[in-house]
Amino acid sequence: MSAQEAMIPERQRWMAALAKSEEGELEAAWAALPEPPGYELLRAPEVGLAMLRARAGNTGERFNLGEMTMTRCSVVLDDATVGHAYLAGRRPRAAELAAVFDAILQSPQRREGIETSLIAPITARLAAAKARTAARSAATKVEFFTMVRGE
Repeated sequence: MSAQEAMIPERQRWMAALAKSEEGELEAAWAALPEPPGYELLRAPEVGLAMLRARAGNTGERFNLGEMTMTRCSVVLDDATVGHAYLAGRRPRAAELAAVFDAILQSPQRREGIETSLIAPITARLAAAKARTAARSAATKVEFFTMVRGE
């Protein structure tokens, strides 16, 4: 397995975090970089629609659920590393920064600092939100049981 293939799960993890990030988090991390890298836009941020597909009961035939607004962007750093981003909604600046951070995170020398300052806080925020939702749902849980007659 090549180094590129070995990095796929890690890249999927940080790209998922970047896709769910807030613009303020990305701007703060960008401002905190000691030496922001130079980059060029390969594909300027563009807003479009993506078709969402679903399955009835997660096992039936696929059907088109509807469309969702998305923003995508691709950048190339001065060292020729390419980064991509796809974000939900109309967020051109966030998509641009997410693509730059994707490219930066591909460099092992710079990865640890970005993981600590950006990816870990985003992941923690998302986990806390998921826990709050689970706690609210658990409060409304109803347990059904069956009583057996003694015959």
